Amino acid sequence: MIRLVRSTIIEAPTDRVWLFLRDFNGHDRWHPAVAKSAIERGQSADKLGCIRRFFLRDGSELRERLLSLSDLEQSFSYCLLDTPVPLFNYVAHVRLAPVTDGDRTFWEWRCSFSTRMGEEEEMTRMIGIDIYDAGFAAVRAHFAGMAGEGRP
Repeated sequence: MIRLVRSTIIEAPTDRVWLFLRDFNGHDRWHPAVAKSAIERGQSADKLGCIRRFFLRDGSELRERLLSLSDLEQSFSYCLLDTPVPLFNYVAHVRLAPVTDGDRTFWEWRCSFSTRMGEEEEMTRMIGIDIYDAGFAAVRAHFAGMAGEGRP
């Protein structure tokens, strides 16, 4: 089992970042790789067990299930159901925490998964850089843009 942990600091209060990220179906509005997303069967995006079906900009289709969502802990977890790449038993956790020095947000994104022998390095790089780091950069840019526009 491979375990990967990435984290970053977002220059915005934790409550604002949580409101932005907690929408399990909202990643098509901020992640550069996601073209469109929908929750299956018309369910709410915060209903445990709901499934998001989404398409990447390259046309790949994926499905993920929401496993947990806590407004109190500002965290959620999900698992991958269908993907065109060799990721197996993929479970991810997103957690926010306040950084009181400057009213910023600590964001941790972690996962565990397995893959085919010989593809561990490629899959770890893809998740860590193409998914997590790219997502961090997009959300940092979003909140930097909001601050530059004088928004609260």
